[in-house]
Amino acid sequence: MFKRYRKEAEPSLEAAGAEIDLAPPPAPAAAAPPPAESAAALRAAAPESRQDEPREAKRRHRLLQIKVDLHRRLLETLNLAVIDRVPEADLRREVAAIAREGLREMGVVLNAAEAEQLTQELMDEVTGLGPLEPLLKDDTIADILVNGAHQVFVERGGKLELTTTQFKDDKHLLRVIDKIVSAVGRRVDESQPYVDARLADGSRVNALVPPCAVDGPLLSIRKFSKKPLSIDKLIGHGAFTEEMAAYLQAVVATRLNVVVSGSTGSGKTTTLNALSSFINDKERIVTIEDTAELQLQQTHVGRMESRPPNVEGKGEVSQRVLLKNALRMRPDRIIVGETRGEEVIDMLQAMNTGHDGSMTTIHANNARDAISRLENMVAMAGIEMPLKAVRSQIASAVHLIVQASRLQDGSRRMTSITEVTGMEGEVISMQEIFRYQRVGLTPENKIIGHFTGTGVRSNFTERFRLWGYDLPPSIYEPIAAE
Repeated sequence: MFKRYRKEAEPSLEAAGAEIDLAPPPAPAAAAPPPAESAAALRAAAPESRQDEPREAKRRHRLLQIKVDLHRRLLETLNLAVIDRVPEADLRREVAAIAREGLREMGVVLNAAEAEQLTQELMDEVTGLGPLEPLLKDDTIADILVNGAHQVFVERGGKLELTTTQFKDDKHLLRVIDKIVSAVGRRVDESQPYVDARLADGSRVNALVPPCAVDGPLLSIRKFSKKPLSIDKLIGHGAFTEEMAAYLQAVVATRLNVVVSGSTGSGKTTTLNALSSFINDKERIVTIEDTAELQLQQTHVGRMESRPPNVEGKGEVSQRVLLKNALRMRPDRIIVGETRGEEVIDMLQAMNTGHDGSMTTIHANNARDAISRLENMVAMAGIEMPLKAVRSQIASAVHLIVQASRLQDGSRRMTSITEVTGMEGEVISMQEIFRYQRVGLTPENKIIGHFTGTGVRSNFTERFRLWGYDLPPSIYEPIAAE
């Protein structure tokens, strides 16, 4: 796909509980009544059909209770100190044996398939994240959203779905949350009721617990694919076009500073990962994040992560401190996962003082809003600067704003690429190079649209040519809707 415009070869980037029938079987369906009695028969059958749902809910609750009881037995029986060193096959056999003994004492009989499913769920409780493990292993799920113990949503294809996954109670959910955050040296409790963390695979986690969470603990997990999406895959998914990819390759390779703007869940981090694939493997990159989630494929990468204060309110290491430290580490490029506060002034100064080609993301709805957000964050840093001086600093530091959006049908698109061209009086001037043009909606509520150039030639055309990226003028031409 992208091979037409590629300058050189791009490096490759590439449920729920066991079905144990504990409820009594439903009564056999009655024989079809004579035609004269059909309406009465339907009315009589309706209450029985309405009973199916409560029966299923009771069955699931009983299943959960059995699993929790067996899990408690496992914790009392197993030597937890050596679990990490025991081969998985041996641990599974031991868990299965303890589960069989427990079920025998409870008087519950399972067939082979049900016993295997229960053993797997108990293994998930002991070695993983319990009820969340099947969801974490499902590659079609992008987000897991837990609203208390009995309500778990997932996002598939940009749409939210309610699952049958449940926790026994809030204590069960809190144990899972504590297991996640303690693995990365963080804590969450009544005195510190919110936390950002990550899973071992880099998935981003946010948790909020009572008293701030009114109806029970809230947990959000943003999953990341084990293999980062390459430029070719994003083109294939319709995120942007080959022409836009060729332009972005020239932007990154010629060391222009880029800000990726977008709302929550719009694909900012995915876009940043994809753009980083154009960075030369010989350059030294330093990344700074609140929660480490970037998946850069280069060899020479130094990763940093901020740290919250400890229980005594000491020991906090902010992104701003890390950014100042990074300037002493001889980076060729600095990538800040998300700029959201006072670190923006140091980021802008780094972009202006020899760290060309740096990148960051920001929450904003469009390019003009992104500039306003940068101005506001400079003010948050507590530095008294005239507005014109702030805008001049931004205009000279930021060269390109890439807008990522999640549209109403759940699809993610790079909806705009805008260049910052300088100052006109006291206003930062910009020009849009590419945009996503919406033209309608299908009966299935899928957005109809296309990517197009705006007809404006890049302000950096000469820079591209001098660096060996002589893009054809045709890529900037507008494309009419088909």
